[in-house]
Amino acid sequence: MLPLNTQNLPSLPASLPVPAYDRSALRTGIVHFGVGGFHRAHEAMYLDRLMAQGKALDWAICGVGVMPFDERMRDALTAQDGLYTLVVKAPDGTMDARVIGAIKEYLYAPDDPEAVIEKMAGPDVRIVSLTVTEGGYNIDAVTGEFIAADPGVQHDLTAGARPRTTFGLITEALARRRARGVPPFTIMSCDNIQGNGHAARRSFVAFATLRDPELGEWVDREVAFPNCMVDRITPVTTDADRDEVRKRFDVDDAWPVVCEPFTQWALEDTFPLGRPPFADAGVQMVADVEPYELMKLRLLNASHQALCYFGYLSGYRLVHDVAQDPLFAEFLLAYMDAEATPTLEPVPGIDLDNYKRQLIERFSNAQVRDTVARLCAESSDRIPKWLLPVIRHNLETGGEILRATAVVASWARYAEGVDEQGRPIEVVDRLRDSLVPLARSQHENPLAFVANRELFGDLVDNERFASTYRSMLASLHTRGARATLEDLTRAG
Repeated sequence: MLPLNTQNLPSLPASLPVPAYDRSALRTGIVHFGVGGFHRAHEAMYLDRLMAQGKALDWAICGVGVMPFDERMRDALTAQDGLYTLVVKAPDGTMDARVIGAIKEYLYAPDDPEAVIEKMAGPDVRIVSLTVTEGGYNIDAVTGEFIAADPGVQHDLTAGARPRTTFGLITEALARRRARGVPPFTIMSCDNIQGNGHAARRSFVAFATLRDPELGEWVDREVAFPNCMVDRITPVTTDADRDEVRKRFDVDDAWPVVCEPFTQWALEDTFPLGRPPFADAGVQMVADVEPYELMKLRLLNASHQALCYFGYLSGYRLVHDVAQDPLFAEFLLAYMDAEATPTLEPVPGIDLDNYKRQLIERFSNAQVRDTVARLCAESSDRIPKWLLPVIRHNLETGGEILRATAVVASWARYAEGVDEQGRPIEVVDRLRDSLVPLARSQHENPLAFVANRELFGDLVDNERFASTYRSMLASLHTRGARATLEDLTRAG
């Protein structure tokens, strides 16, 4: 069995396509923070498509890791010269795999922050892109303000500190470019946040201003932050995925990526230093991303939340099993039709009815084997950005809130950390230590969870929301998740 690396590419089986372009001729033009499965199934894949056409050879990626868990990615990609196998699994069981070669190098910032900073400070780098999760922008969910008191931020603002955060590393690189007369790179957020470019601007301008008000003004004035919408379901890689690649292709890949066939990227065309010819790889270059991102956040992402807590409490552990259950499919479509769609404007080139049906088909793809637990993780970063805006919009317009509020109640029930059979639930959330005690107190105080104003703002003060929430939580406690869903579908 051959390890996956540059030397072994010519010896890999013909059934596994490999880069036909000369990777030794690639030049780094993009530095990307947060090299996980999604980035490698999406942005890196699009660049590999272009390189296969003989284009974008000066736009190769330097991946950067900042968090302790990124050490594993450093080790895997360094040993494999940045190569990995992308496995696309269709619902009918067919599989399309290829080796992606767009990542030229990988740097782990804690090893050598200076190397990361200087890589970005050089003129060849014209884009710095980000998939740092919804919580990685350090923005207060209610106030919308940058959290200056964050310990990592405070460390990086100390004179002479070795930067630890994405903000510290990128801002230092921008400061050096400014001092050297090198135009600033574009910062391109690829995270699931409404107005992700605006969110990135708010965070980086705030950090730079805290460091030096003049630098903050320069970043705000000179740095471009395009918005974009990204979409591809990419579950966490498992040992079974690694074994499958070994058996099918006789190659040892430490970290392959598995994803669905569907992929979409709508990107605002704002790149002062240029960009790869993304449209030639299938990217939608648009003037206004907002209709696309709201469609995705409120239909796909919020629907993931709608199925995951109810699904887990009902005993499901794989997403396709939930989506293939007619009760859940009916509930998801009812949420999308009655509550999410009324909050959306028309989306150019998209048939929303077809898009919603396609979502159920995508969720039902048994080959991808996405886990319910993955969708349940980091809910405090997701629910406020994806689902609460739907509730607030419908409260303001007199629209329906029953199903979306039920989803909030299902999160609160899940956050109690015990399932309906009394088994423990591993609640994965950065706010776990505060959320679980609140959830467990709601038997005595039904509004305890949603009274957390850091996450829910003043929603608890709205009587229509509060009464609906109390009713849904009581049903979950007394009748259980599945019976509650059955009642909801009858009510619809």
